[in-house]
Amino acid sequence: MVKKKIAMVFPYAPSYREPIYKLMDEEFECTFFFCGNSNRGLKHMDYSHLKNVNLQLQEGKKGPFLFYNGISKIDFSDFDIVMHPGTIRNLSSWYLNIKLHLMKSRPQIVIWTHGWYGKESKLEMSLKRIYFGLIDRIYVYGNYAKQGLSKDGVSASKITTIYNSLDYDSQKAVRAEIEPSDVYKKHFGNDYPIIIMIGRLNIRKKLDMLIEAMSALEKRGEHYNLMFIGDGEDRKKLETLVAKHGLSDRVWFYGACFDEKTNAELLYNADLCIIPGDIGLTAIHAMTLGVAVISHNCFKLQGPEFEAIVPGVTGVFFEHDSVVSLCDTISGWFKIKDGNRQEVREACYAEIKAHWTPQVQLDILKSTF
Repeated sequence: MVKKKIAMVFPYAPSYREPIYKLMDEEFECTFFFCGNSNRGLKHMDYSHLKNVNLQLQEGKKGPFLFYNGISKIDFSDFDIVMHPGTIRNLSSWYLNIKLHLMKSRPQIVIWTHGWYGKESKLEMSLKRIYFGLIDRIYVYGNYAKQGLSKDGVSASKITTIYNSLDYDSQKAVRAEIEPSDVYKKHFGNDYPIIIMIGRLNIRKKLDMLIEAMSALEKRGEHYNLMFIGDGEDRKKLETLVAKHGLSDRVWFYGACFDEKTNAELLYNADLCIIPGDIGLTAIHAMTLGVAVISHNCFKLQGPEFEAIVPGVTGVFFEHDSVVSLCDTISGWFKIKDGNRQEVREACYAEIKAHWTPQVQLDILKSTF
């Protein structure tokens, strides 16, 4: 069977994309065109793990617009598919779409994109309709984006939900070796439920709301322990807030941890993961280790991974920016799920396996290419 030849034109490959890119590299004949100068402060995958990588493109920026120096020198005529991120403000992606359309026998034009947030202006949506009109297939991270694009005039027949993923196989293997432990009881000296947050401690996550909610719940006579795995610019402010509310013996600032086995043990033995601000791949990480997730209900501000939260099953949503609602949601979750920790774990495992793995993404690509 002849493998499809795919040109992957992306500024860089973040490390979390490595598993799906490696699967694509085995299933298809891929050439990855990355920008040799791209440096956005994110960890890149090891490009040596891919068979054909071309770093001749150079990413540039002028005002609000991006572009790829060198894009005009690449011959795409030998490819079956050209895939790129579909960034509207990237002038080179407009150029690429038009250039490909002018070819007598052209590759299929595919984008892998957020696509739609729900906060676009009329002008932005008009530009998107024109842009997406040049595209043969649009892969979006969630059904929310698919439904929004369809509602705003983009043909639903060309939109496919591809979800997102982390290194599922590795995390599942680590999970298989974990057993319930008393790691939290040893640290806190009590049996209160464990609320956990893993990731950068930054303003976007609104972690001060979590501390305020914990304090308010204390006044209701509800006691919890709080675990932060991560570091960041908001850490000192959060530590000060914890001390102000007299919660220092109930909040554990673990710090940044890059050992997956340690993170997995800490997540597995927690009871609930909460991000009061915008959630992203943290939801996938937590649920892969069997932890339900709480986040806010303003979906136009959310990362697409919010869709892994199935209310009452793998987590729940609270009213955006409301500490009172966050308190009620935490309290309600533990009243309903008390004693059903393994049931919650299994529900989280099932949600991830059904939608949020590299293999699921590869199967979707194979069925639609």
